Amino acid sequence: MEMPDWLARTELMIGKEGLRKLNKAHVLIAGLGGVGGYAAEMICRAGVGKMTLVDSDIVQESNINRQLIALQSTIGKDKTQLIGDRLKDINPNLNLIIFKGYLKDEFITDVLNNDTYTYVLDAIDTLSPKIYLIYHCMNKNYKLVSSMGAGGKLDPAMIQVTDISETHTCKLAFDLRKRLRRKGITEGFKAVVEKETIRSIEDKNKKSMVGTISYMPAMFGCVCASVVIRDLIS
Repeated sequence: MEMPDWLARTELMIGKEGLRKLNKAHVLIAGLGGVGGYAAEMICRAGVGKMTLVDSDIVQESNINRQLIALQSTIGKDKTQLIGDRLKDINPNLNLIIFKGYLKDEFITDVLNNDTYTYVLDAIDTLSPKIYLIYHCMNKNYKLVSSMGAGGKLDPAMIQVTDISETHTCKLAFDLRKRLRRKGITEGFKAVVEKETIRSIEDKNKKSMVGTISYMPAMFGCVCASVVIRDLIS
């Protein structure tokens, strides 16, 4: 298959065979927030031929500080549609499948049973659906990379990629390991995690509030994308 000119620089980096592998791949991205939106774009720009996007959210004003498609002009619009339109504008030949819905239980099962995926990227930020997705991906022997928490962190140099069993410091990773252990899963998928201790503040009701800085979710998304791309061409 003849590759388009816009992939010429990528071909110099990974060769024709690398491009062919990416073009044949089908990547599922679950969650299109700060992490998932950037990951989706990087995967598309690398030349992956088929992608499935899943999210239920619309853009809110509070997303503007960190999410790729969050602009004053996009507030109230569907994230799946905005990201989908953007990816098709990058690669008109992209085979794109979109699911709009809250990631839980039967819906996740329906998405996973809809097609066969070469790789799954988990960018869900809520614990229950994250566990459910990972559990079913592991049962299907899908290659998987899962993003841990990008909130409350400032130093991108402390991001690392490791097996979930070797994660530490991150509260989301701790809760995830604990819940997955009950389901018999203790290792076997890659996690993108930050070694930096979380920064939080206490509000007047004594509840912990975790903020986000503009670049950290983007960095997590790019690292997740790099895991997918490097594994696909290896």
